Amino acid sequence: MPQIANLRLLLSSANYHHRHPFSAAPIFFRKNRTFSSSFAFSLKPPLPFAAFSAYSKKPHSTGNNNKNSRSFNRNTSTSRETSKKKDKSSDKGGFLAMEERDAGTKGATEVFGFNRKRAEGRDESDRPKKNLQLKVRKLNPANTISYVQILGTGMDTQDTSPSVLLFFDKQRFIFNAGEGLQRFCSEHKIKLSKIDHIFLSRVCSETAGGLPGLLLTLAGMGDEGMSVNVWGPSDFKYLVDAMKSFIPNAAMVHTRSFGPMLGPNGSSSNMSRKFDDPFVLIDDEVVKISAVLLRPRCIEVSDSMKERSYELSSPEFGVNSTKPGDVSVIYICELPEIKGKFDPKKAAALGLRPGPKYRELQLGNSVKSDRENIMVHPSDVLGPSVPGPIVLLVDCPTSSHLQDLLSLQCLTPYYVDTAYDVAEGSKIVNCVIHLSPSFVTKTDDYQTWMSKFGAAQHIMAGHEMKNVEVPILKASARIAARLNYLCPQFFPSPGFWSLQNLNVSSEAIAFDKSLLPTTRESIPAENLLKFHLRPYANLGLDKSGIPNLSSPSEIIEELLSEIPEIGDASQQVTQFWLDNRDTCAEKASMDAETVITEEPWLHECTLPSCLENITREEMEIVLLGTGSSQPSKYRNVSSIFINLFSKGSILLDCGEGTLGQLKRRFGVQGADEAVRGLKCIWISHIHADHHTGLVRILALRRDLLKGVLHEPIIIVGPRQLKRFLDAYQRLEDLDMQFLDCWHTTEASLEALGSKEDNAVQESPAHSQGSKNGSTVGLVGENVDSTLFARGSRMQSFWKRPGSPTQIAAAIPILKSLKKVLAEAGLEALISFPVVHCPQAFGVVLQASNRINKVGKTIPGWKIVYSGDTRPCPELVKASRGATVLIHEATFEDSMVDEAIARNHSTTKEAVEVGDSAGAYRIILTHFSQRYPKIPVFDETHMHKTCIAFDMMSVNLADIHVLPKVLPYLKLLFRDEMVVDESEDVNLDTALA
Repeated sequence: MPQIANLRLLLSSANYHHRHPFSAAPIFFRKNRTFSSSFAFSLKPPLPFAAFSAYSKKPHSTGNNNKNSRSFNRNTSTSRETSKKKDKSSDKGGFLAMEERDAGTKGATEVFGFNRKRAEGRDESDRPKKNLQLKVRKLNPANTISYVQILGTGMDTQDTSPSVLLFFDKQRFIFNAGEGLQRFCSEHKIKLSKIDHIFLSRVCSETAGGLPGLLLTLAGMGDEGMSVNVWGPSDFKYLVDAMKSFIPNAAMVHTRSFGPMLGPNGSSSNMSRKFDDPFVLIDDEVVKISAVLLRPRCIEVSDSMKERSYELSSPEFGVNSTKPGDVSVIYICELPEIKGKFDPKKAAALGLRPGPKYRELQLGNSVKSDRENIMVHPSDVLGPSVPGPIVLLVDCPTSSHLQDLLSLQCLTPYYVDTAYDVAEGSKIVNCVIHLSPSFVTKTDDYQTWMSKFGAAQHIMAGHEMKNVEVPILKASARIAARLNYLCPQFFPSPGFWSLQNLNVSSEAIAFDKSLLPTTRESIPAENLLKFHLRPYANLGLDKSGIPNLSSPSEIIEELLSEIPEIGDASQQVTQFWLDNRDTCAEKASMDAETVITEEPWLHECTLPSCLENITREEMEIVLLGTGSSQPSKYRNVSSIFINLFSKGSILLDCGEGTLGQLKRRFGVQGADEAVRGLKCIWISHIHADHHTGLVRILALRRDLLKGVLHEPIIIVGPRQLKRFLDAYQRLEDLDMQFLDCWHTTEASLEALGSKEDNAVQESPAHSQGSKNGSTVGLVGENVDSTLFARGSRMQSFWKRPGSPTQIAAAIPILKSLKKVLAEAGLEALISFPVVHCPQAFGVVLQASNRINKVGKTIPGWKIVYSGDTRPCPELVKASRGATVLIHEATFEDSMVDEAIARNHSTTKEAVEVGDSAGAYRIILTHFSQRYPKIPVFDETHMHKTCIAFDMMSVNLADIHVLPKVLPYLKLLFRDEMVVDESEDVNLDTALA
């Protein structure tokens, strides 16, 4: 296969100097092998990757006499002794290493440094503090302000459970932490540092998907970091165990679970008595928060649970038993009563003089009269007390849970006979927030249960369709509308629903109201809707904070007033697609009023052969998330959707909020179709900003394909990710198969194709000799200084590539992957190691050849995604001849030292990698959140490059136009190309 032959240069030579798990024999590079006329490597066999030196604060030199080529020649004079000395210096001092070039090379010496300790997972600055202190705030019993507020995460996309904020002057409580909570708080200026407790109503991806990123962000805040109390039912322990695979223990020291503990097989029995009683979680002078557990009366058994028949056959797995993920919670929040007003006239009549005794009576203590021999009680001098407000949060996810809800006896004190007939001893509930889905809340049984709370205000927060038209993230929606006006071809309109889709829901809501004639009206939740609890005079709903819907026309009108020439610019951009002549021919000169003066290099191009006769149904790159570290107002974290249209799709990285972004791009229904069509998900490395959206995607796919014959989806990722997914599957079945990235390297795939039986038996895991052993000796003495040498920390998290058992288990999954790729029109998916952290990878997607109408063979396109990395030879070799290179560009060019310290790339470095490899087009992504809207870049070297934005959709048929749009993007953001230091993120967290 010619494509496989072309991809044989993907991995670093160090990956070939020992036997790969699937290799029948060692593979070596020839001496001084040349890979490209424009990017040559001069390799010395004993030191195939690089020679390293201690880091010194040198300026980032990029001098080169030949602007059209980059020379990465190896230093051929470094000895083992010198290398050891330099490594030792690196460990002690600067902790950074440099990849050196031959000083004798023509032109200035090129140096690309990297942080060795970070690459090997030994950088202490990456880790949260050992003991995060839980802040204890001074409580204010006399709260002047208190309310509950709907935080509308997921309201517009229907992908995650909304959160609820319980606000006090000195304390904040949040219920549920679904994906997008961090981004929502950033958008609406809700300070995470003020949050004291987080409560989960269920333990699943819908309610807890945003928790890992939130914990990591909190751990990196300030000089000392901070932590919050996180509460959940007993199966919360499974989520905590899963998160430990990539979150340091220090970030989770205050995670707490309540309820009956589950048995070793995940089930729990004899819990009826325990479930009936509330669990008091917080009880202080400000609020009392209790939890009532709900479990389903009958259990649905998934396919994965059927396989665990030993659990289901257990006597304890009966009607009243639960399995992980089944339990939901009702939270009861009770504020203390408000004491009656003190009457000094009554106090004087009872013989009390003004003084300290007045205060004691107001605090509820009895005192002795000053003039009479009697005791004066608070009831003698205080007016009637006002009961404290009570709020219930109800999550009843299924009809099976509803049966348990209807039978709960512990809620009886909160019921009233009618709206105006309150039984003695009853507690008056003021507000009930329903997180239950509409198919449950619309049942007659649930409506009847709601009526038991009399005049309580009911807020229906379970994915009301009324909210899908109003973007929750208004800042990013505004940017998207402006980009769509400038270039609708690359920035299509968001896929939100229209009111025509909501007619049925509106009728249903009206019907529900008619069922409750004796109660206060139930209303659908809206983003930032408040219900005031204190002061008592303001008790009730407050809609003043609900954001208004800004129409696209209003946004464009504002844009045209800010930048009048943007109208002409939009027409010029549209002209790129209207011009029927050769896309690379020079366009007719525009008149003197031209807004943008195009650079000459925009027309110096020739279409690669893979784009010949390309159709719009071939492939589309959708940038779902283009920011780094943590979500921000304008950019979500990393995710790239490769749309293969009728042949399915592939996801490259899957940061938090990926599902929400899919729904913003394709609409609620369109995103469901996209998830159904996923063929494979590839994850670059274990940092949370690249994979914490994965579980939500997998859970939705499982639900969408329930009852449909299908194969488990294949997840390709670093080995640590498997630990997380395996642990998480104790909570809910994810319907997936996992494949280590190492097993998708070129050597592994070639070995599988050769069908040599002995290849499976050969593994470096059996060769654990010392560095002076025979295996290492085959490739020379200096192997210990190579970055991906066998046994190095970067080569594997466990310092070796895998056991024979793991390799044998991968064979059938690799064959399944090959089949899936073929169905998608792809010839290969090949991973290659990069320089960032242990087990960090980039990936190549190679399309199969096409045959045109006249029988001519047209080579398939090639996409390369760098993941997070410093510039490195492995990436350059993998990118040779790429149609599109998607490269991270976290920092601007002046921040090269920070890029080295974090093992990221600058914009110029990313472009140089693409130029050196001969990539046709380069898309820059993964920008630091210090650049809120557009990164800082120097357009003088961007001749084949474009800047990525969230929701940017690049069809392969339009790829030749991509660089032409860049000057117009600069015009759109001409007043905003500045660094927003106020939103600069702390990259010391493990998210970076």
